[in-house]
Amino acid sequence: MGTPAFAVPSLNILIENKYDVVSVVTVPDRKKGRGLQIEFSDVKKAAIENGLNLLQPENLKGEEFISEIKNLKPDLMIVVAFRILPSKIFTIPRLGSFNLHASLLPKYRGAAPINHAIMNSEKETGVTTFFLKEKVDTGNIILQEKIIIEDTDNAGTLHDKLSQLGAQLVLKTVKLIENGKVELKLQNEEDASKAPKIYKEDCRIDWNKDAAILNNFIRALSPYPGAFSKLNGKTIKIYSASVTNLDADDSPGTMHFDTGKLLVSAKDKMLELLEIHPEGKRKMAAADFINGLTTQQRNSGKMAFDNS
Repeated sequence: MGTPAFAVPSLNILIENKYDVVSVVTVPDRKKGRGLQIEFSDVKKAAIENGLNLLQPENLKGEEFISEIKNLKPDLMIVVAFRILPSKIFTIPRLGSFNLHASLLPKYRGAAPINHAIMNSEKETGVTTFFLKEKVDTGNIILQEKIIIEDTDNAGTLHDKLSQLGAQLVLKTVKLIENGKVELKLQNEEDASKAPKIYKEDCRIDWNKDAAILNNFIRALSPYPGAFSKLNGKTIKIYSASVTNLDADDSPGTMHFDTGKLLVSAKDKMLELLEIHPEGKRKMAAADFINGLTTQQRNSGKMAFDNS
Protein backbone atom coordinates (compact mmCIF):
# COMPACT_ATOMS: atom_id res chain seq x y z
CA MET A 1 0.00 0.00 0.00
CA GLY A 2 1.44 3.34 -1.04
CA THR A 3 1.02 6.49 -3.08
CA PRO A 4 4.05 8.68 -3.94
CA ALA A 5 7.40 8.09 -5.61
CA PHE A 6 8.93 7.32 -2.19
CA ALA A 7 7.03 4.00 -2.13
CA VAL A 8 7.97 2.80 -5.63
CA PRO A 9 11.46 1.37 -4.85
CA SER A 10 9.93 -0.73 -2.06
CA LEU A 11 7.38 -2.19 -4.47
CA ASN A 12 10.02 -2.80 -7.13
CA ILE A 13 12.41 -4.59 -4.79
CA LEU A 14 9.70 -7.05 -3.77
CA ILE A 15 8.93 -7.77 -7.43
CA GLU A 16 12.64 -8.16 -8.28
CA ASN A 17 13.02 -10.68 -5.45
CA LYS A 18 10.11 -12.78 -6.76
CA TYR A 19 7.66 -12.12 -3.96
CA ASP A 20 4.03 -12.69 -4.88
CA VAL A 21 2.44 -9.26 -4.68
CA VAL A 22 -1.24 -10.26 -4.77
CA SER A 23 -2.42 -6.66 -5.01
CA VAL A 24 -1.30 -3.05 -4.83
CA VAL A 25 -3.47 -0.52 -2.98
CA THR A 26 -3.19 3.19 -3.77
CA VAL A 27 -5.32 6.33 -3.78
CA PRO A 28 -8.07 6.97 -6.34
CA ASP A 29 -7.14 8.91 -9.47
CA ARG A 30 -7.38 12.67 -9.15
CA LYS A 31 -7.95 15.53 -11.58
CA LYS A 32 -5.06 18.00 -11.56
CA GLY A 33 -3.87 21.11 -13.37
CA ARG A 34 -5.68 23.68 -15.45
CA GLY A 35 -6.99 21.07 -17.85
CA LEU A 36 -8.14 18.85 -14.97
CA GLN A 37 -6.32 15.90 -16.48
CA ILE A 38 -6.62 12.56 -14.70
CA GLU A 39 -3.43 11.84 -12.80
CA PHE A 40 -2.29 8.44 -11.51
CA SER A 41 -0.24 8.03 -8.35
CA ASP A 42 3.39 6.94 -8.82
CA VAL A 43 2.56 3.62 -7.18
CA LYS A 44 -0.30 3.02 -9.61
CA LYS A 45 2.03 3.66 -12.55
CA ALA A 46 4.50 1.11 -11.17
CA ALA A 47 1.71 -1.43 -10.58
CA ILE A 48 0.43 -1.08 -14.14
CA GLU A 49 3.95 -1.44 -15.56
CA ASN A 50 4.29 -4.73 -13.71
CA GLY A 51 0.81 -6.02 -14.49
CA LEU A 52 -0.29 -6.17 -10.85
CA ASN A 53 -3.79 -6.28 -9.44
CA LEU A 54 -4.78 -2.80 -8.28
CA LEU A 55 -7.22 -1.48 -5.68
CA GLN A 56 -8.08 2.21 -5.28
CA PRO A 57 -10.60 2.52 -2.44
CA GLU A 58 -12.31 5.81 -1.65
CA ASN A 59 -13.26 4.59 1.81
CA LEU A 60 -10.74 2.48 3.73
CA LYS A 61 -13.39 1.60 6.31
CA GLY A 62 -15.97 0.51 3.74
CA GLU A 63 -17.22 -3.07 3.82
CA GLU A 64 -16.50 -3.49 0.10
CA PHE A 65 -12.79 -2.74 0.55
CA ILE A 66 -12.54 -4.89 3.68
CA SER A 67 -14.10 -7.81 1.75
CA GLU A 68 -11.69 -7.30 -1.15
CA ILE A 69 -8.68 -7.50 1.17
CA LYS A 70 -10.05 -10.58 2.96
CA ASN A 71 -10.66 -12.32 -0.36
CA LEU A 72 -7.03 -11.77 -1.34
CA LYS A 73 -5.96 -13.73 1.78
CA PRO A 74 -2.67 -11.84 2.14
CA ASP A 75 0.06 -13.27 4.36
CA LEU A 76 1.59 -9.85 4.97
CA MET A 77 0.66 -6.23 4.34
CA ILE A 78 3.34 -3.61 3.65
CA VAL A 79 2.54 0.10 3.94
CA VAL A 80 4.79 2.84 2.55
CA ALA A 81 3.60 6.47 2.50
CA PHE A 82 -0.11 5.72 2.45
CA ARG A 83 -3.19 6.77 4.38
CA ILE A 84 -3.99 5.84 7.98
CA LEU A 85 -5.39 2.32 7.97
CA PRO A 86 -8.20 1.15 10.26
CA SER A 87 -7.50 -1.89 12.42
CA LYS A 88 -10.13 -3.85 10.49
CA ILE A 89 -7.71 -3.73 7.55
CA PHE A 90 -4.24 -4.07 9.07
CA THR A 91 -5.25 -7.03 11.25
CA ILE A 92 -6.33 -9.15 8.26
CA PRO A 93 -2.94 -10.61 7.16
CA ARG A 94 -1.92 -13.69 9.14
CA LEU A 95 1.64 -12.38 9.60
CA GLY A 96 0.57 -8.83 10.36
CA SER A 97 1.08 -5.45 8.68
CA PHE A 98 4.17 -3.27 8.82
CA ASN A 99 4.99 0.28 7.80
CA LEU A 100 8.13 1.91 6.45
CA HIS A 101 8.66 5.36 7.98
CA ALA A 102 11.31 7.92 6.94
CA SER A 103 12.75 8.65 10.38
CA LEU A 104 14.38 6.95 13.31
CA LEU A 105 11.24 6.40 15.34
CA PRO A 106 10.06 7.48 17.81
CA LYS A 107 11.57 10.73 16.51
CA TYR A 108 9.56 12.58 13.87
CA ARG A 109 6.24 10.79 13.91
CA GLY A 110 3.93 12.27 11.31
CA ALA A 111 3.53 13.25 7.68
CA ALA A 112 6.73 15.25 7.08
CA PRO A 113 9.68 13.57 8.87
CA ILE A 114 12.26 14.39 6.19
CA ASN A 115 11.48 18.10 6.17
CA HIS A 116 11.44 18.42 9.95
CA ALA A 117 14.71 16.53 10.41
CA ILE A 118 16.58 19.00 8.17
CA MET A 119 14.69 21.99 9.60
CA ASN A 120 15.78 21.00 13.11
CA SER A 121 19.46 20.77 12.12
CA GLU A 122 19.68 17.00 12.63
CA LYS A 123 22.98 15.41 11.61
CA GLU A 124 21.48 12.00 10.96
CA THR A 125 18.14 10.39 10.25
CA GLY A 126 17.05 7.06 8.80
CA VAL A 127 14.25 4.64 8.11
CA THR A 128 12.22 2.39 10.39
CA THR A 129 9.97 -0.59 9.83
CA PHE A 130 7.38 -1.28 12.51
CA PHE A 131 4.20 -3.27 13.00
CA LEU A 132 1.04 -1.17 12.77
CA LYS A 133 -0.97 -0.21 15.83
CA GLU A 134 -4.08 1.94 16.24
CA LYS A 135 -2.07 5.04 17.17
CA VAL A 136 -0.11 6.33 14.18
CA ASP A 137 3.65 5.62 14.06
CA THR A 138 3.76 4.03 17.53
CA GLY A 139 4.06 0.32 16.72
CA ASN A 140 6.86 -1.98 17.81
CA ILE A 141 10.05 -1.48 15.80
CA ILE A 142 11.31 -4.29 13.58
CA LEU A 143 14.40 -2.75 11.97
CA GLN A 144 16.11 0.63 11.61
CA GLU A 145 18.87 1.96 9.38
CA LYS A 146 20.69 5.27 9.88
CA ILE A 147 21.99 7.74 7.32
CA ILE A 148 24.04 10.93 7.62
CA ILE A 149 22.36 14.17 6.59
CA GLU A 150 24.99 15.90 4.46
CA ASP A 151 25.36 19.67 4.49
CA THR A 152 24.52 19.58 0.78
CA ASP A 153 21.29 17.62 1.26
CA ASN A 154 17.90 19.18 0.84
CA ALA A 155 14.49 17.55 1.27
CA GLY A 156 14.61 16.25 -2.30
CA THR A 157 18.01 14.56 -2.17
CA LEU A 158 17.38 13.12 1.30
CA HIS A 159 13.98 11.84 0.14
CA ASP A 160 15.64 9.91 -2.69
CA LYS A 161 18.34 8.45 -0.44
CA LEU A 162 15.82 7.33 2.17
CA SER A 163 13.53 5.89 -0.50
CA GLN A 164 16.31 3.58 -1.69
CA LEU A 165 17.52 2.78 1.82
CA GLY A 166 13.92 2.11 2.84
CA ALA A 167 13.44 -0.37 0.02
CA GLN A 168 16.42 -2.38 1.26
CA LEU A 169 14.99 -2.30 4.78
CA VAL A 170 11.58 -3.48 3.53
CA LEU A 171 13.24 -6.48 1.88
CA LYS A 172 15.21 -7.31 5.05
CA THR A 173 12.05 -6.99 7.11
CA VAL A 174 10.05 -9.29 4.85
CA LYS A 175 12.78 -11.92 5.04
CA LEU A 176 12.88 -11.73 8.85
CA ILE A 177 9.11 -12.13 9.10
CA GLU A 178 9.15 -14.90 6.52
CA ASN A 179 11.77 -16.82 8.53
CA GLY A 180 10.20 -16.12 11.93
CA LYS A 181 13.28 -14.26 13.19
CA VAL A 182 11.78 -10.90 14.14
CA GLU A 183 12.97 -9.35 17.42
CA LEU A 184 10.76 -6.39 18.28
CA LYS A 185 11.79 -3.23 20.08
CA LEU A 186 9.35 -0.98 21.97
CA GLN A 187 9.34 2.72 21.14
CA ASN A 188 10.48 4.96 23.99
CA GLU A 189 7.78 7.59 24.41
CA GLU A 190 10.21 9.94 26.16
CA ASP A 191 12.16 10.25 22.89
CA ALA A 192 9.10 10.86 20.73
CA SER A 193 8.74 13.99 18.60
CA LYS A 194 6.28 15.10 15.94
CA ALA A 195 6.65 15.92 12.25
CA PRO A 196 3.26 17.34 11.25
CA LYS A 197 2.15 18.13 7.73
CA ILE A 198 3.59 21.37 6.36
CA TYR A 199 1.18 23.99 5.07
CA LYS A 200 1.86 26.99 2.82
CA GLU A 201 2.13 29.58 5.57
CA ASP A 202 4.57 27.34 7.46
CA CYS A 203 7.01 27.97 4.60
CA ARG A 204 7.31 31.72 5.12
CA ILE A 205 10.83 32.82 6.08
CA ASP A 206 11.35 34.75 9.32
CA TRP A 207 14.49 36.76 8.66
CA ASN A 208 14.87 37.51 12.39
CA LYS A 209 16.49 34.10 12.90
CA ASP A 210 20.17 33.11 12.61
CA ALA A 211 21.49 32.49 9.10
CA ALA A 212 22.31 28.82 9.76
CA ILE A 213 18.77 28.16 10.96
CA LEU A 214 17.35 29.91 7.88
CA ASN A 215 19.62 27.92 5.58
CA ASN A 216 18.35 24.66 7.09
CA PHE A 217 14.78 25.94 6.76
CA ILE A 218 15.33 26.59 3.05
CA ARG A 219 16.97 23.18 2.53
CA ALA A 220 14.13 21.48 4.41
CA LEU A 221 11.55 22.87 2.00
CA SER A 222 13.48 22.47 -1.25
CA PRO A 223 12.43 21.61 -3.90
CA TYR A 224 8.90 21.31 -2.51
CA PRO A 225 6.91 23.11 -1.20
CA GLY A 226 9.55 25.85 -1.20
CA ALA A 227 10.50 28.42 1.44
CA PHE A 228 9.33 31.89 0.48
CA SER A 229 9.42 35.56 1.33
CA LYS A 230 7.58 38.59 0.01
CA LEU A 231 9.21 41.41 -1.94
CA ASN A 232 6.97 44.38 -2.64
CA GLY A 233 3.98 42.13 -2.06
CA LYS A 234 5.10 39.43 -4.51
CA THR A 235 6.25 35.95 -3.56
CA ILE A 236 9.84 34.88 -4.06
CA LYS A 237 10.58 31.21 -3.39
CA ILE A 238 14.11 30.40 -2.31
CA TYR A 239 15.48 26.95 -3.14
CA SER A 240 19.17 27.24 -2.32
CA ALA A 241 21.32 29.46 -0.11
CA SER A 242 24.61 29.54 1.73
CA VAL A 243 25.71 30.98 5.07
CA THR A 244 28.51 33.54 4.70
CA ASN A 245 31.13 34.76 7.20
CA LEU A 246 29.84 38.31 6.81
CA ASP A 247 28.15 39.89 9.81
CA ALA A 248 24.66 41.19 9.15
CA ASP A 249 25.00 44.95 8.63
CA ASP A 250 21.36 45.91 8.22
CA SER A 251 17.91 45.03 9.55
CA PRO A 252 16.87 41.38 9.00
CA GLY A 253 15.45 40.79 5.53
CA THR A 254 17.46 43.54 3.85
CA MET A 255 18.78 42.35 0.49
CA HIS A 256 22.15 43.58 -0.81
CA PHE A 257 23.35 43.02 -4.37
CA ASP A 258 26.01 45.68 -4.93
CA THR A 259 28.76 43.01 -4.88
CA GLY A 260 27.19 40.96 -7.66
CA LYS A 261 25.92 38.48 -5.08
CA LEU A 262 22.43 38.32 -3.59
CA LEU A 263 23.02 38.73 0.15
CA VAL A 264 20.33 39.01 2.82
CA SER A 265 20.79 40.08 6.41
CA ALA A 266 19.66 37.49 8.94
CA LYS A 267 19.84 37.97 12.71
CA ASP A 268 23.58 37.31 12.90
CA LYS A 269 25.15 36.75 9.47
CA MET A 270 24.52 37.42 5.82
CA LEU A 271 22.83 34.64 3.87
CA GLU A 272 23.71 34.33 0.18
CA LEU A 273 20.76 33.34 -1.98
CA LEU A 274 21.75 31.05 -4.85
CA GLU A 275 18.57 29.84 -6.57
CA ILE A 276 15.22 31.62 -6.43
CA HIS A 277 11.85 31.71 -8.15
CA PRO A 278 10.22 35.15 -8.37
CA GLU A 279 6.44 35.17 -8.76
CA GLY A 280 5.40 35.12 -12.42
CA LYS A 281 8.89 34.19 -13.65
CA ARG A 282 11.00 31.08 -14.05
CA LYS A 283 13.28 29.56 -11.46
CA MET A 284 16.66 31.25 -11.79
CA ALA A 285 20.15 31.73 -10.40
CA ALA A 286 20.54 34.76 -8.15
CA ALA A 287 22.86 36.39 -10.70
CA ASP A 288 20.08 36.31 -13.29
CA PHE A 289 17.74 37.99 -10.82
CA ILE A 290 20.24 40.79 -10.27
CA ASN A 291 20.69 41.21 -14.02
CA GLY A 292 16.92 41.58 -14.37
CA LEU A 293 16.69 44.49 -11.93
CA THR A 294 16.12 48.00 -13.20
CA THR A 295 19.05 50.42 -13.34
CA GLN A 296 17.54 52.36 -10.46
CA GLN A 297 17.23 49.21 -8.33
CA ARG A 298 20.79 48.13 -9.06
CA ASN A 299 22.12 51.61 -8.28
CA SER A 300 20.34 51.60 -4.93
CA GLY A 301 22.34 48.50 -3.96
CA LYS A 302 19.67 47.03 -1.74
CA MET A 303 15.98 46.21 -1.23
CA ALA A 304 14.10 44.77 1.72
CA PHE A 305 11.94 41.67 1.99
CA ASP A 306 8.63 42.17 3.70
CA ASN A 307 9.38 40.80 7.17
CA SER A 308 5.97 40.79 8.77
